[in-house]
Amino acid sequence: MTALPSTLPPTLADAARTVLTTADAARKVRLTRRYTDAWAEGEITNVGETPPPDRPARPAEPDLSAPRDVPRRRLGSVQGRAAFVHAIAHIELNAIDLAWDIAARFTGEGLPTAFFDDWCAVARDEAEHFDMLCRRLGQLGAAYGDMPAHDGLWQAAADTADDLLARLAVVPMVLEARGLDTTPDAVRRLIDAGDPETAAILEKIGTEEIPHVAAGVRWFNFICARRGLDPAATFQATVRRRFQGQIKPPFNDDARRQADFPPEYYRPLAA
Repeated sequence: MTALPSTLPPTLADAARTVLTTADAARKVRLTRRYTDAWAEGEITNVGETPPPDRPARPAEPDLSAPRDVPRRRLGSVQGRAAFVHAIAHIELNAIDLAWDIAARFTGEGLPTAFFDDWCAVARDEAEHFDMLCRRLGQLGAAYGDMPAHDGLWQAAADTADDLLARLAVVPMVLEARGLDTTPDAVRRLIDAGDPETAAILEKIGTEEIPHVAAGVRWFNFICARRGLDPAATFQATVRRRFQGQIKPPFNDDARRQADFPPEYYRPLAA
């Protein structure tokens, strides 16, 4: 395991670029811990303006495929549960980069420090989630990179790189909110399959994702207020224009409510 740099990046945007250009997943986690701590403790104080890369660096494995080409994951076997955990780990690795990217890509928006506090906290959570899932993969006889994964999450980031409002609508308010919807059923199925250990990890992740969705809603509303836009109508118009998938029930209205995400924003999109 190579040592981390002895000196900190001069700005948060530089820190973000360092993480985003790090291919090794374990090192990406360690850098995220170091830099988010440095931001929280005042060792890094300037946001800066260093642009992030168009795509984050990735390890040589897993092979990335279109979502439709990734095999379905059945929970009735150890191998199936390992494949399920691997898929979630891949999402969390992408989520680390998504949090750093939003912190660095939109520094020209004149945002308050609290915006960067939020996304540093999200990046730190996602790093811990990825680490937990990798440890569970080891217990299931596998490792991150052993199975194919899909690249859909980063495509959503690329499609919204030009507009912070679109990024907030599509990534935290659609994709991460979908995780709130699907987690309770996945937890139940894991318990039924005799895997309470993975179920407990997934339940913890689901709880900790609520503040991430809340951060998306909070800053979406902030930008709408700044631009003089109605937030519910703007969310619906933005998702229809920028999101290629479907908004499908059932919705976890309770978790979304905890994230201050009102049903009148998202339910009309499911009609």
